[in-house]
Amino acid sequence: MSEARNPLDYIFRPRSVAVVGASPKKGTIGRELLHNIIEGGFNGSVFPVNPNYPVIHSIKCYSKVGEIPDAVDLAIIIVPRDFVMGVVDDCGKKGVRGLVVITAGFKEAGPKGVELEKQLKEKVVGYGMRMIGPNCFGVVNTNPDIRLYATFGKTQPLAGKIGFISQSGAMGESMLYHAQQIGLGISQFASIGNKADVSGNDLLEYWREDSQTEVILMYLENFGNPLKFTKIARELSRKKPMIVVKSGRTLAGSRAAVSHTGSLAGLDIGVDALLEQAGVLRVSSVEEMFDLATAFSLQTVPAGSKVAIVTNAGGPGIITTDAVVQMGLSLAKFSDATKEAIRTAVPEAANLENPVDLIATADAKAYGAALAAVMADPAVDSVIVLFVPPINIDQMAVAQSILEVHSRFKKPIYTSLMGVSENSPPVSLLRDNSIPAYAFPESIVKSLAGLERYRVWSARPESVFPKFKVNRKAAGELLEKAKTCGGKILGLEALELLGAYGIPVVPSKMAGNPDELLEAAVKIGFPLVLKINDPKLVHKTEIGGVIADLRTKEEVLDAYSKLQKSYEKALPGGKFTGVLVQRMIKGGVETVFGITLDRSYGPLMMFGLGGVFVEVIKDVSFRLHPLSKTDAGEMVRSVKAFPLLSGFRGSKPVQIDKLEEVLLRLSQLVGDFPEILELDINPFFATPEAENCAAVDCRIVVSV
Repeated sequence: MSEARNPLDYIFRPRSVAVVGASPKKGTIGRELLHNIIEGGFNGSVFPVNPNYPVIHSIKCYSKVGEIPDAVDLAIIIVPRDFVMGVVDDCGKKGVRGLVVITAGFKEAGPKGVELEKQLKEKVVGYGMRMIGPNCFGVVNTNPDIRLYATFGKTQPLAGKIGFISQSGAMGESMLYHAQQIGLGISQFASIGNKADVSGNDLLEYWREDSQTEVILMYLENFGNPLKFTKIARELSRKKPMIVVKSGRTLAGSRAAVSHTGSLAGLDIGVDALLEQAGVLRVSSVEEMFDLATAFSLQTVPAGSKVAIVTNAGGPGIITTDAVVQMGLSLAKFSDATKEAIRTAVPEAANLENPVDLIATADAKAYGAALAAVMADPAVDSVIVLFVPPINIDQMAVAQSILEVHSRFKKPIYTSLMGVSENSPPVSLLRDNSIPAYAFPESIVKSLAGLERYRVWSARPESVFPKFKVNRKAAGELLEKAKTCGGKILGLEALELLGAYGIPVVPSKMAGNPDELLEAAVKIGFPLVLKINDPKLVHKTEIGGVIADLRTKEEVLDAYSKLQKSYEKALPGGKFTGVLVQRMIKGGVETVFGITLDRSYGPLMMFGLGGVFVEVIKDVSFRLHPLSKTDAGEMVRSVKAFPLLSGFRGSKPVQIDKLEEVLLRLSQLVGDFPEILELDINPFFATPEAENCAAVDCRIVVSV
């Protein structure tokens, strides 16, 4: 073996392994882990270490690592917690470069464990070692040149193309077992435990260069460094699909927020935004993760979203068709030549349209002919083959006909032999020849939807982060003035701040008395809108704090009086400071822009349908800062109300480019001023005319 070049090679590609805490007693971790290494056929030297035994598993046992006469690349530590530090010292003096610490009782065990883990990390760094753990399940490398099965589980994974990270040892063991049962091969596996040293990000960077690893699976409970993860994943996911099960989806409750954005952004929104922007496919269950991993590892990614279905039973065909439509895919439309080719090879009662129903009498010959015709159609990107085996039809012959057709075409095929054991001979035949076989057709369609998401992501242009010419100095002065005056919530200053960053704002002026009101009305021009001036009021309309379409001086003065009375009634003892006078905008679509600070992931950007319905309809999209030009475009186009923006039933489309530009300018604003905790622009009127697009109301919360 060539000299290791990456520090993690000493963990995943060691030439020698010491098992510190090895034991001859069956059922102990020390015994089972050593046994797995030996039984797995590790291509290197193995050294049991335990001062209580001269020999373990027919191998000479050493009292300490320092007594081993040969070099040791990797030490796996299984001793009680109080002995770990001494073992690490012994390994460091020996020149060991890699550690896997199985021992628990560190950070996860409370304050004392936190301090011990800190000391452990300092020792590891001081000796120039890399460590996985503590509190982990072990590591695996199935490469025939290595064959390292260093876990204490009962499963020895099959060799394959998948790199697998698990933060939970128990979940890791169960997932490895399931992968083995469905014939899914693993390239490398790591249970990273407390991540005191080696993190998931480190493994992603390591596997980026590993030719054996083509797909990456992750079971995560938290992100240690979300920004680093995003940077790595954006690049890696274009080359190697990444699939994640992230626990912690449920909302324990939103933190207190004065903005719409803060109340809409739940615990899990930041995770979804982070993964989507990085091109990582998030799935809702372990089963879905393995279904999708199977599709990636056995077949090529389809060239498009058009699906053909070939079945011998109507019910499964209908179920699959419904799933295809619901998951955003489409049924391919066959050419006349395709339908004619199917007709000449199948019973008269068969359906020639998509889905192709060959009826229950279809045998291997009928399947082969129909499948070949469908695969040859240029309109078809992928094919789902369903087979419910009648008692008089040879299942193996049908499976062999599918294989034969597959060998002649490059398009991916996915199968479901319903009512057949997942380890039956026909299913095994298909899987052994790189054709995915699922228990139910819905699983195929979910996987195809994931493949399509990945295809679209891979085709995205490289990220571009525009920079606009703005008045950063003026914006900074506005924020400083607000903070020095004790202001945490900005009202009119918020609109001025938007203007400094080139975001269009409706003409506005403050009026603290009737004289100022009339002066503002003349300067701005009718028709007008008056709003109570109190930035702490999130929902002014609820107390009658907004009066619109004012066309004369008399109407304006009357509205001022009404707003003052509404304020004093709603907030007895409060100080009425006047009104905000604004030009009234007619027409257009009310949209909302927002920013809220996620403590784990940073600023979270929002766009959606605005006005009074934002918290009712909740038609919004989120992305993490910073936004690329592509991110901004996807945010605008992903809301359900997008047809209202792009032109609906004869209406003119609004300035989509202007909406994207506002998002990008806001991204630049929050990047320049991290003291912005929350920001709401609601509403922002989107209109067909660029000059009429404008923010009407804005609220900004800053740290003081």
